[in-house]
Amino acid sequence: MDQYTLNLLIVGASFALYIGIAVWARAGSTAEFYAANRGVNPVLNGMATAADWMSAASFISMAGLIAGVGYGNSTYLMGWTGGYVLLALLLAPYLRKFGKYTVPQFIGDRFYSQGARLVAVICLIIVSVTYVIGQMTGAGVAFSRFLEVEVSTGLWIASAVVFVYAVLGGMKGITYTQVAQYVVLIVAYTIPAIFISLQLTGNPIPPLGLFSTHTESGVPLLQKLDQVVTDLGFNAYTGQGSMLNMTLFTLSLMIGTAGLPHVIIRFFTVPRVADARWSAGWALVFIALLYLTAPAVGAMARLNIIDTIFPGGVEQPAVSYEQRPDWMRNWEVTGLLKYEDKNSDGLIQYYNDAAPGFTAQATERGWAGNELTINNDILVLANPEIAQLPGWVIALIAAGGLAAALSTAAGLLLAISSSVSHDLIKDWLVPGISEKSELMVARVSMAGAILVATLLGLNPPGFAAQTVALAFGLAAASIFPVLMMGIFSKRVNSAGATVGMLVGLIVTCLYLFTYLGWFFIPGTNMMENIPANYLFGIPPTAFGPIGALLNFAAAYAVSAMTAAPPRHIQELVESIRVPRGAGGAIGH
Repeated sequence: MDQYTLNLLIVGASFALYIGIAVWARAGSTAEFYAANRGVNPVLNGMATAADWMSAASFISMAGLIAGVGYGNSTYLMGWTGGYVLLALLLAPYLRKFGKYTVPQFIGDRFYSQGARLVAVICLIIVSVTYVIGQMTGAGVAFSRFLEVEVSTGLWIASAVVFVYAVLGGMKGITYTQVAQYVVLIVAYTIPAIFISLQLTGNPIPPLGLFSTHTESGVPLLQKLDQVVTDLGFNAYTGQGSMLNMTLFTLSLMIGTAGLPHVIIRFFTVPRVADARWSAGWALVFIALLYLTAPAVGAMARLNIIDTIFPGGVEQPAVSYEQRPDWMRNWEVTGLLKYEDKNSDGLIQYYNDAAPGFTAQATERGWAGNELTINNDILVLANPEIAQLPGWVIALIAAGGLAAALSTAAGLLLAISSSVSHDLIKDWLVPGISEKSELMVARVSMAGAILVATLLGLNPPGFAAQTVALAFGLAAASIFPVLMMGIFSKRVNSAGATVGMLVGLIVTCLYLFTYLGWFFIPGTNMMENIPANYLFGIPPTAFGPIGALLNFAAAYAVSAMTAAPPRHIQELVESIRVPRGAGGAIGH
């Protein structure tokens, strides 16, 4: 059976499973559409949360970014995992105890203001749309290669599949679909990793293989990788960059994770407050299975790519373009891998032509510039082909990449639609709307969000993980601070919360748009996106903590100059934090 047919069978079977589950668990009421009727088992919710959170950025793009840079990009791992701990300990149980359907609903009630709620809806929509662009980008990449179509065509196919099962199923259908998608994505991620780890190190456990001996050379794998990348002018794989940027970027991802609305609403689906904590614990277990494997996948993919280009070692001539391996031919069709013969010798020169210290060596070897451009988003998907694994493994990783992208996209679209239908329409514009009409509005708004995300995904502002990092920065600057203040501060009032959100959101958006273009439209940026132009050297992806600090500062300053919240609101804040049935302390 040829590879294309195998891809169709395995990917098609997974899609049939998702749509079948959505039909079986379709939402019949707004309670089921928004929160699965609060009846999801904590273990299943943990699995669904892991799938919701481990997006195309985690599955497709993160290992590629680690492969391209090395240790410096481990910030993605540290930030996303650390942020989940913050979310589980500081936010999830308290928000579940409050008992609402959406994040803006909590903000509106806690800060006794429809204005604060409206600003929260705006923040949520901007964050979620930015995030979903990354998911659609990842899905488009996977579809384009494995269905052998253009990336834009793959994007439209992905949006059609999400439309069917997300619009039909709501939170109830999405939850059980995400359980299936987690199983697909974790199996798809780990099986190729095990094969490749065995090939390179003889160790079947990829995280251990990363620190094992490279079988062919007899030296530690990371030492071998450091050697070959530095021999081609790249920075050492195990080296690190600016500590300030690493710290800010990690912090941006951490607090951004804790402010992600599509993850927070997952904790509204369990029966009890205690179940919210158990869900978080189980989710961390399921997430760890992929995140412990990702650094090994990235390192081994980087070494395999260099070995296929320089089969005799980097000191020897590279492979000729005519004799390039099949995986290169396959990915060239997508436009995500490109070759330009700059010195007309017919060989593939792959090195860091931007490294000043490598210029003399490149000139001596007759190289006129790097000739191979590889999109980081293809590395995980191409890994089985590079390692020449069986066809069914290649098809499986395609299904896994699509499961990761579509599961998160569905969660984000649900967060958007519930905010529009519940927070804007039902609780503000049309309070008397019937449940049936509200459900219809939710589905229509979700369809509209899918269309917008697809159109923006045609020209994304970066690789999937980079685009997602921008969304995390926006969540860090706008949503996380107001949730923290809403739970842990009785003094912050409606005016403070509203001003804080606006300051964090506007300042962060302006910083992003300055370098990435207005609303991420190519060619509309005011300054070139290069380190020399950054304020204090802070890149757009690491600006989230700065926006969060401004949010906190503005909220506390305005609250200090205005009246304290009403007494019943202060008592509400106190009741959220105190366990039900707890009594006062007794002296002895």
